[in-house]
Amino acid sequence: MKVKVALRILLERSVKKMGKGMNPIVKAAALEMIERAYNEGIYVQISAGYRSLEEQASLYGQGRVYIYNGKNYSNLAKPNVTNAKPGQSYHNFGLAIDFFIVSDDGKKAIWTVNSKWQRVAAIGKELGFIWGGDWSSFKDYPHLEMTGGLSYKQLQAGKKPYITSPKTSKGDGHIMSIQKTINSRYKTSIAVDGVYGPKTRSALIKGLQVELNKQFNKKLVVDGKWGPKTKTAVITIKKGASCNITWILQAALYMKGFNPGTLDGEFGEKTEAALYKYQKASRISADKLAGKVTWNELFA
Repeated sequence: MKVKVALRILLERSVKKMGKGMNPIVKAAALEMIERAYNEGIYVQISAGYRSLEEQASLYGQGRVYIYNGKNYSNLAKPNVTNAKPGQSYHNFGLAIDFFIVSDDGKKAIWTVNSKWQRVAAIGKELGFIWGGDWSSFKDYPHLEMTGGLSYKQLQAGKKPYITSPKTSKGDGHIMSIQKTINSRYKTSIAVDGVYGPKTRSALIKGLQVELNKQFNKKLVVDGKWGPKTKTAVITIKKGASCNITWILQAALYMKGFNPGTLDGEFGEKTEAALYKYQKASRISADKLAGKVTWNELFA
């Protein structure tokens, strides 16, 4: 009797392959895809995630002569594998993954694009990914990406994509609870649909503006916009803080795919751990303090 590969193994292998530069929501969606496919008897792994510019140069140099930043990345002994130069792949911004199917025991990679492969791609698309197999000019069957509507040039210029949390057919129950609390506490009327979209983000910012005005007399316009005055007005909170601003931090972390435990407004061990993991994943100072840089990363 064959032993079925454990879901934990597929997830651990995939996390390692995706690397540390992944957008946290894209990473969460990739892991959700693996779990959903597993529940349907399809065993999936991620083969690639974040790719540095140097790694992209090395891939682009396969099959051609290529110089990047004064270094020769030519490798004529290997065939072309990509037409994307450094900075021209969403992998370089942590917004793309590549996947493949594995055998039931998890020991063999299967690259045949069959019904199982197409089902995984369909799950990925349900979660918000764009599938390379749908492209007309060049079919890239292992490839899935979330671009946030941004071009390579915009990303190279430092613009950050706005990507919502992984979509589910019924909506995320925790997000629905957050949405209900926001409506009740801050007199908003956002849809309780379990999806972190632009209106929920704006409502969370409104809540933060209300709390800053109430607790710190900041005199902000409560407009739900992440503008210069709100960016300047935010305060730094840390472990031990107990207030509605901590609740907003917890809600924002959950929306980004980092679970702070119970959303109770208490900055405890789990909230600190979630914040630290988010800071590390976002490649900002992992100081376990929710200060201006962290707030800006959460809402910009």
